[in-house]
Amino acid sequence: MLVLRHLPTEPARPVGLTIGNFDGVHLGHQAMLERVTRAAQERSVASCVMTFEPHPREFFAPDQAPTRLTSLREKLELFAQLGLEQVLVCRFDYDFARVSAEEFVVRILVQGLAVRWVLVGDDFRFGARRSGDFDMLLRFGREHRFEVVRMDSCAVDGLRVSSTAVRERLAAGDLAGATRLLGRPYSISGRVVHGDRLGAQLGFPTANVGLEHNRPPVMGIFVVEVQGLGPAPLPGVASLGVRPTVRAGGAPTLEVHLFDFDRDIYGRRVQVRFLHKLRDEEKYPDLATLTAAIARDVAAARDFLRNTSYLSPRRHEDTKSA
Repeated sequence: MLVLRHLPTEPARPVGLTIGNFDGVHLGHQAMLERVTRAAQERSVASCVMTFEPHPREFFAPDQAPTRLTSLREKLELFAQLGLEQVLVCRFDYDFARVSAEEFVVRILVQGLAVRWVLVGDDFRFGARRSGDFDMLLRFGREHRFEVVRMDSCAVDGLRVSSTAVRERLAAGDLAGATRLLGRPYSISGRVVHGDRLGAQLGFPTANVGLEHNRPPVMGIFVVEVQGLGPAPLPGVASLGVRPTVRAGGAPTLEVHLFDFDRDIYGRRVQVRFLHKLRDEEKYPDLATLTAAIARDVAAARDFLRNTSYLSPRRHEDTKSA
């Protein structure tokens, strides 16, 4: 997959395009991306996504912007898995925010990307002050000879699938509900970094996974599985929070205790998939009380994995062959 960080001066190949932030790459996004891929194949053009970094709301009001479901890298990895051929990552800054609706179409879509087909969502707006809408894009399409198609929102169990709906379920600890909207378990990817080794001192060594954003959409203690350390996911229990027993006012930290695992994995990039929330984070009076709570969490996580019908496909195969 070709990732473009700047608008090409001359497009290598015409494209079928969709545009958006695609935070989370949920089922609604996936339906759009699959449709643009099919349309591009039918027209013998490249399938392309235009997305923005940072999110416009992060740029204009960072304190009020929603928490991110996916980092840019995670988003690009999901685009690649879905078979997209190109991604244009537009840097959202004051200059980009001032681009008029007409300039957006002529300079970016027509001259920069040689667009032949465009798919947008039912709430799509574009250009400075969000002045462009679907009807305007249709007029520009007729003028510059590209097709414009609008796609209605996707619904699951009668609920409109959106990044906001996913965040709401994660914040409520409803990981099963978030999974239904995402089409996969919510996950965080990052490199294993050095920590203070407190977990090892307490008898529960942890892998500390670096967070790319300090405002995760979910906090607490979780049953997880970790991908990236072998052919099959590894089960464990994770704490995602500020560790109030250890320090005051700390930044969020993701620590994962893998069951029956003892290897040096510093520097490895892993994906932590959140399967079930056990409880909220708590502040304990001392480390002995914290250690007892961790032991209960480990036992509860093992019980969940033993008794639940959930197993990742690869781990399910391993279990059957054991």
